[in-house]
Amino acid sequence: MKALRATLALVVAAMTLSASAEHLKSLNKDYIDNSVAPGTDFYKHVNAGWQKANPLTPEHARYGQFNILSDTSEVRVKDIVLGLAATNPEPGTVAFKVSTIYEQAMDSDRRNREGATPILADLKKIENTPADGMEDLFLWMHTNYGSPLIGAGPMENLVNSNEYAMYVSGAGLGLGDRDFYLLNDKENKKVREAYQKLIVGQMMNAGYSKKDATRIMKNVMKIETLLADSTWTREESRNIPAMYNPRTFAQLKEMYPHIPWDRFFIETMEIPSPETVIVTEINTVAQGDKLYATLTDREKKDLYLWEYVSQAAGKLSDKFTDTAFEFSKVKSGVTEQRPRWKRALGATSGAMGEAIGQLYVEKYFPASSKEYMLGLVENLRRALGKHIIQLEWMTPETKLNAITKLNAFTVKIGYPDKWKDYSTMEIDPQKSYYENMHNVSMWHQKEYLKKWGKPVDKTEWGMTPQTINAYYNPMNNEIVFPAGILQAPFFDPEASDAENYGAIGVVIGHEMTHGFDDQGRNFDAEGNMVNWWTEEDAAAFEKLTKGLADQFSAVEVLPGLMANGEYTLGENIADQGGLRVAMTAFLDSQKKKGVDINSEEAKIDGFTPLEVFYMNYANVWAQNIRDEEKRSLTTGDVHSLGENRVNVTLRNIAPFFEAFQITEGQPLYRAPQDRVVIW
Repeated sequence: MKALRATLALVVAAMTLSASAEHLKSLNKDYIDNSVAPGTDFYKHVNAGWQKANPLTPEHARYGQFNILSDTSEVRVKDIVLGLAATNPEPGTVAFKVSTIYEQAMDSDRRNREGATPILADLKKIENTPADGMEDLFLWMHTNYGSPLIGAGPMENLVNSNEYAMYVSGAGLGLGDRDFYLLNDKENKKVREAYQKLIVGQMMNAGYSKKDATRIMKNVMKIETLLADSTWTREESRNIPAMYNPRTFAQLKEMYPHIPWDRFFIETMEIPSPETVIVTEINTVAQGDKLYATLTDREKKDLYLWEYVSQAAGKLSDKFTDTAFEFSKVKSGVTEQRPRWKRALGATSGAMGEAIGQLYVEKYFPASSKEYMLGLVENLRRALGKHIIQLEWMTPETKLNAITKLNAFTVKIGYPDKWKDYSTMEIDPQKSYYENMHNVSMWHQKEYLKKWGKPVDKTEWGMTPQTINAYYNPMNNEIVFPAGILQAPFFDPEASDAENYGAIGVVIGHEMTHGFDDQGRNFDAEGNMVNWWTEEDAAAFEKLTKGLADQFSAVEVLPGLMANGEYTLGENIADQGGLRVAMTAFLDSQKKKGVDINSEEAKIDGFTPLEVFYMNYANVWAQNIRDEEKRSLTTGDVHSLGENRVNVTLRNIAPFFEAFQITEGQPLYRAPQDRVVIW
């Protein structure tokens, strides 16, 4: 009997050891480059092997873990779309609309035969508008095709997130950022010249002579440069309170007397003139109003022609898409267009994303993943609560408000509880691809404008389920995680806790921390722009955030190009908060499970759990990227480059130094007194 017991004990022990032995699932230890010490360049230490194994292909300006997930998602979506087409769906059904859009996007023969034909009647309308019809033309453009000179539309009221307010803003810029128009360094001039070439090329594709196309380009550049000169800088655009400038309708007309405001709201949105509006950028709207009064009819028409052709180009012939790609080559460095099927899928998802998403989650997102995520989110919520309570720089009064906001977070995981109804969207295979996509655009615009006068529907999602991303919405005080991102290396039910907490755990913590970053902190638990900070706490916060911004601004991205720590501040705060909070949640989870993370048994393929946690964080930012794309992102993206999201952020985190024995003298080491810890 003793022998039997001993044998059974050995069997049980063997089973226990086997069950507890974990192996890396999201990380590939073969990619780790031990020739680069963790304290020298942690990003390279973890990702050098990945970078060698995943070289850039001509179609990519950058390629990273997000792209791998996108590739997986695209294949899945393609199978769904082709599967719908194979059922020979009845006209009018969702399946019919989805498959028709995709098929038309893929039909290059028909689009090339049609050329510019689908847009010629509208171009003729613009050209032939008489002087007394220019106001009508301005309103027609705003109703259907763009936002020349100014913009307007409903959005949640910043101070009452349960209702919509009407916002009036400046016009968008074709190049996106004001610096492309106003700075005369070599790189900005190169992009500006490529944009000028793009305008000329597309207008010639639309049937204009080179002489007329050049005139259009010059007028567009004149107008957009004047608009850029009045547009906020990237740093100014982060000041949310400065965007809240409520005015009565009478004041709006007095401030900007040249825009036909009464007709504007009634005819472009089919709503009565609102009693009040919120002007976001006072000077930019003033510039648009001034230009509306002073531009010649010819200048206005040339602007409208370009805005029209620009929005249409992607739905026309290969001549248009090829010309647009030539501009992309200069701005991002890519040398080959994405495959047509990927571009077609992007258009189809943009048109009917939730219809596809509903099928996507049925097939690829099990209920168990949602349950796991819900538990993970609550662990992170508790961990962030601990951090807030323990803050040394915040007073008890503000801590209480912060905890109240944290507890009020709404959590959305995987997919919406109710789906969009596309039954009224009209798709006719007899019409051109451009006409159908314009109908799609008008359908979405009408759905958007129908919100006016109604309570805000806080169940809506801002992303489709198949999207590889996540977000925090301050006016809903919600964190949202679509099904698409809930895959390895971010999330894998079979992976170790260390891997999951170091990836999706950090993502959760990141989105939660956005509620308390330099922008999110302006909103309370109800999603309203309310100052819940004492002056003392606000000053302490701003001192800390300036220190963090300075750390990132000290990084030279390319020779002569520095990172912009002020513009990327919100994302950098969220990265740091996500890392710190996820580590606390991970340690709490292991303690609850009775796991001694310092034991040999807790190691995962020879690595400690803390090492795995930080390595998988670095792993999710693995990518290769072209210099042109680095420059473009540094100019226009609120996120820091992946390398800096790892190396610069981790230099403030003491447990990271401890996990890899990083000490003074190593490049990544930062002395305790120089570290910035916010949340």
